[in-house]
Amino acid sequence: MRKLVALLAATTALSACASTGGPSRAEVAEQTATVATAAEGPVAPATAERPQIGAFGFDEEGMDRSVVPGQNFYQFANGTWAKNTPIPADRSNYGMFTMLDDLSRQRTREILDEAVKDPSSKIGNAYASYLDEAGVEARGLAPINPWLSRVRGLNAKSGYAALVAAADRNGISGPLGSYVGQDDKNPEQYALIVYQAGLGMPDRDYYLSKDEKLVQTRNAYRQHLERMLGLAGEPNAAARAAAILAYETKIAQVHWTQVESRDATKTYNKMTVAQLKKAAPGFDFGTYFSGVGANVDSVIVGQPSAVTGIARLISQTPLGVLKDQLLVRSLDTYSDYLPSAFDKENFSFYGTVLSGTPEQEPRWKRAVDFTTNSVSDEVSKIYVQRYFPPETKAAADALVRNVISAMDRRIDQLEWMAPATKVAAHAKLAAFTPKIGYPDRWRDFSGLEIRRDDLVGNAMRSANFEHQYNIGKLGQPIYRWEWGMTPMTINAYANFGMVEIVFPAAILQPPFFDPKADPAVNYGGIGAVIGHELSHHFDDQGAKYNKEGRLVDWWTTQDVANFTSRLDALGAQYDAYEPLPGMHVQGKLTMGENVADLAGLSLAHDAWLTSLNGAEPRTIGGFTGDQRFYLGWAQVWRRNYREANLRQRLLTDPHSPSEQRTAVVRNMDPWYSAFNVQPGQALYLAPQQRVRIW
Repeated sequence: MRKLVALLAATTALSACASTGGPSRAEVAEQTATVATAAEGPVAPATAERPQIGAFGFDEEGMDRSVVPGQNFYQFANGTWAKNTPIPADRSNYGMFTMLDDLSRQRTREILDEAVKDPSSKIGNAYASYLDEAGVEARGLAPINPWLSRVRGLNAKSGYAALVAAADRNGISGPLGSYVGQDDKNPEQYALIVYQAGLGMPDRDYYLSKDEKLVQTRNAYRQHLERMLGLAGEPNAAARAAAILAYETKIAQVHWTQVESRDATKTYNKMTVAQLKKAAPGFDFGTYFSGVGANVDSVIVGQPSAVTGIARLISQTPLGVLKDQLLVRSLDTYSDYLPSAFDKENFSFYGTVLSGTPEQEPRWKRAVDFTTNSVSDEVSKIYVQRYFPPETKAAADALVRNVISAMDRRIDQLEWMAPATKVAAHAKLAAFTPKIGYPDRWRDFSGLEIRRDDLVGNAMRSANFEHQYNIGKLGQPIYRWEWGMTPMTINAYANFGMVEIVFPAAILQPPFFDPKADPAVNYGGIGAVIGHELSHHFDDQGAKYNKEGRLVDWWTTQDVANFTSRLDALGAQYDAYEPLPGMHVQGKLTMGENVADLAGLSLAHDAWLTSLNGAEPRTIGGFTGDQRFYLGWAQVWRRNYREANLRQRLLTDPHSPSEQRTAVVRNMDPWYSAFNVQPGQALYLAPQQRVRIW
């Protein structure tokens, strides 16, 4: 199931297969990038123009030189920035990714402000429908009442599976989820994948942990459920909210953990529909599959014990509770498109309680997101024409090739991998498809009806359109041209089944990549991001997929043992970090990203040195080449977190927090000599303790 991995957590349909659901408005922004390949030149860039950041691409004013690099490299590189940079009131965190996200959305807003003047523009009408706040208030619940009436009107549990299927088509999460993706063991075919769902909070720990903060969050969630039912005019809201929470707590008890759900081997469980029906008789899967439009004989079940456990709970739970959960989930999912009372209540819990964000984003930002999500490629086509010149794409292509070459060289140097496995690893690397900037072809949205005066209808039709697009893949050749992110996304990802790495246009900007910046900074930034995504295909899960994108054992037993021992050592490093009192980074949850950070930075350093063609790196602004390289890495991870947001990430995010991601440098020998790191300093590791994988 875990085939698409991004540098930072992203809430995209393609990456949600292992999520526990919940209509959170978590911010989407993060990841990696691409760099130009120029040999180290004179102090000034090749042109007379200066880089956008600092004298050579790094913000020296953001450093805290009072901090010893070996004590805390993140603070040394970023401490003054962290101290002086407030988190905007409408953000749960703020850093380089969010800075670029603001730029991306402002640019998209300008596109939509022009489009809205044309009454025949689909993107303009979508944008206008969201901005029409007065119209939303005037229409009240009338646009969604037909659906709510259908939920309320269910009078027999025999109809529940069909109702859940209809909810799926409308983008509303039920107790179980499904989507169409590549079959991990037959990557030339699509399959229907069924996975655990049913939680309104981000993770099972929010229901089960005795941590005081999480107990408080549970109480706030129960109050949120009560208020949502009350706003919908439902009687006995307090008792009904308590019943929903009790039901979801039982679901949480059967859920797999985040660590278990990221294991590609454990989550591949193919069975016939008949076998699933026999194993989980408490839910009518036949009616459900028919309702979502999936005419299949077999499915892949992500978490079998959880799916069967949830089915059993459905059979044991009163119909009224099942309906109430779906009612609240519907209101939460569509709260953005309903009168402000629903919108504000949803944000008060999912935005403020869960993430610590004091204020909701201005409506224009949410209108941009709605339009981009609903009619993605119609916006994307205009964006790339304006903001992604061909020369940037060419430079990124060249840098990707350099980093891939570095990986090719490093495979031959591995002392822990068997010769035959190295041959297979080279073959996998040769099969890679890098995607830079934007797709080679665009999706057709002509069949989607968008009306300027019907926001809820637009949202529902868009959800159904996306559902039908996904289900329509069954029986079709693999959509190898497809992207899981828009060009406006500040992120990047690796897709194991496609054997591809993907870098949207919007990430290819400073501080990640600036053609006018010092190449060492670029390689430390976007180069490491490219290496990160590339090496995901060789991380603890990606390495399970061969050159065809097939989940299969292609390593020797000794290779796996050697690899695992190194993973264990790296995991122990991260387990020791304690970003919040009593809350540590989870080394096993973050393993894939930590491996990718270590490998990506190693690859980028190798690629940068190779790009010098034997020349000695110059000293620029008092910084050596190695110093600038590692400072470029540290700079892209500048980020301040609100406590609630950091807590949620520590529980659910497969990425370590920024300070700990930056600290991966402690495993790299050149960093020690570059910054004179000595024994006794907090980040110091003896040479034999430094983890070396790729």
